Amino acid sequence: MLLEETPERLVADLVLLLDMEPRGANRFEGRRWKLTPGRLFGGQVIAQALAAAERTVDEDRSAHSLHAYFLRTGSSELPISYMVTNDFDGRSFSNRRVVASQQGEPILSLTASFHVGERGVEHQRQPMPMVEEPEGLERMSRQLVRFAERCGTTKPVPIKRPLAFDIRTVEEPCWLTGERSEAVAHTWVRAVAPLPDDPRVHRAVLAYASDMQLLMTALRPHGKSMVRGDMRGSSLDHAIWFHEPFRADEWLLYVTESPWAGNGRGFTRGQIFTRDGRLVASTAQEGVLREVKQD
Repeated sequence: MLLEETPERLVADLVLLLDMEPRGANRFEGRRWKLTPGRLFGGQVIAQALAAAERTVDEDRSAHSLHAYFLRTGSSELPISYMVTNDFDGRSFSNRRVVASQQGEPILSLTASFHVGERGVEHQRQPMPMVEEPEGLERMSRQLVRFAERCGTTKPVPIKRPLAFDIRTVEEPCWLTGERSEAVAHTWVRAVAPLPDDPRVHRAVLAYASDMQLLMTALRPHGKSMVRGDMRGSSLDHAIWFHEPFRADEWLLYVTESPWAGNGRGFTRGQIFTRDGRLVASTAQEGVLREVKQD
């Protein structure tokens, strides 16, 4: 059963989750948040690794890209250690490598690049898609309740506590309908309460949320889902490019698509727009997709 918690408490816990604890010599420890039983959510590890890297870079340099590889499945029952390596500090750019480990074994390797920001040419080729506004859409939390009611006690909702995000899908999720559809999805997302006025916090929160929808988009043409239990999936790598400043406590439209799936893998990519149409981030991810054999 989902716990009753206020939006402010949920967001405060999320911010605390991303406030890395120094352990000396560019080492940090990440707090734990048991979102799902046993398994560690990949977006959490990406966000914490980015937050750790940010702690070692001058504040005038903003993260503009990160590339991460998931090496092992993490456990929500164990502490996470983050080791940051300073690879480069130039006049305009800095580069950091981060390795996240549990019990001495690496679970994620991430490289992040930081830029002081400069004036230059500007363009945005694609406008934000015209989709239904978030106010008229059902919250994903309500969709999960409907799914649990439909399945009864044989398939409990695979989340232990409410999310710190208000997520509203334009298209009904395939895990709810079981229907095949185009490999494109449009999702509105924002934190459920105001965040601190720190751009580093907003980047880390967006990094966390960016892992929520991508791989599911690759299953839409097949009418299958990890939530329904007919597929198993896990991320192999994840990339984010931060283009412009944004606030993660204001509505962002996450447009995800899957150009290809095959050989037990699915490739996905995404674009994140502010409500006024600015493209503020892009993502890409590949993951393992395995069908669950039914008895």
